[in-house]
Amino acid sequence: MELYWHGHSCFRLKGKETTVLTDPCPRASGYALGRVTADLVTVSSTHPNHNAVDEVAGSPTIIDGPGEYEVKGVYVTGVRTVPSRAATDMRNTAYIMILDEIRICHLGDLSTLPTAEHIEMMKDIDILLLPVGGHCTIGPTEAIEVISRIEPKLVVPMHYATSDSTAELDGVDRFLHEMGIAQSEPQARINVTHSSLPTEPTVTLLQYRR
Repeated sequence: MELYWHGHSCFRLKGKETTVLTDPCPRASGYALGRVTADLVTVSSTHPNHNAVDEVAGSPTIIDGPGEYEVKGVYVTGVRTVPSRAATDMRNTAYIMILDEIRICHLGDLSTLPTAEHIEMMKDIDILLLPVGGHCTIGPTEAIEVISRIEPKLVVPMHYATSDSTAELDGVDRFLHEMGIAQSEPQARINVTHSSLPTEPTVTLLQYRR
């Protein structure tokens, strides 16, 4: 499976047979999707920065809420998370997906720590796509707590400020500092198989695709 970051909370997961796109973001977010295509699109929030489905080429299947789904061999479980008091009107759905035998969890606009029930559902996650920019989502301290509870093999930060983003967010530096990780050069993509996954939680930065 190949993993690309298109900015904000938007990732493209390219499997052997199926391509999944998460939280497509509009040009107003500072990022541009171009003519990206997908078989399946997941939408975690109704916020415009997470819901630009009209900018996805083709005729993908769109999932935008809790439930269990199967689309072209990809198994998806949508989990409604608990909003913070500051964002009670904004619903968020985290998605657990199985693609090419790899379990991925995209936490979307997560604004509070997952409940014990949610953590139980998120056990044995291989790749965790984790917001770290604070303000409207969890920040570095909460993000690290999420990692310690879920214990994924690979962590990819998302939803943080970059030189192109327009959202009010913090950068990734504080998260890396609190994790005790030196700033490293972001990768253009992650190419991963089940056998190549690290045995301990490992943080990898991706460079968003312009």
